[in-house]
Amino acid sequence: EVQLVESGGGLVQPGGSLRLSCAASGFIFSRYAMSWVRQAPGKGLEWVSGITFDALITNYVDSVKGRFTISRDNARNMLYLQMNSLKPEDTAVYYCAKGSRGSTWTLGQGTQVTVFS
Repeated sequence: EVQLVESGGGLVQPGGSLRLSCAASGFIFSRYAMSWVRQAPGKGLEWVSGITFDALITNYVDSVKGRFTISRDNARNMLYLQMNSLKPEDTAVYYCAKGSRGSTWTLGQGTQVTVFS
């Protein structure tokens, strides 16, 4: 059974930083592309960032380019999202997702990120 457990969310002021982590189990992590997706209050799921199985290629939605960095540690079955220069519009529940941007995602339980002034 695929399990994805996110952590690292919290409250932060605009301009602040957070690092999200995702612990993956139940599948061969190193063989799959992974993504981070988010859901802002009252809105649908939005793909945020993706990384290939070998970490050679990363992609980002335009709104986070230059501020967020996705990475992975295949030896530890971990996925990360470093979020810098956070803005109020980044407020959302962030989910770790098995799959790439166009996949049918398997999601974790999510971690709340709230950016407030």
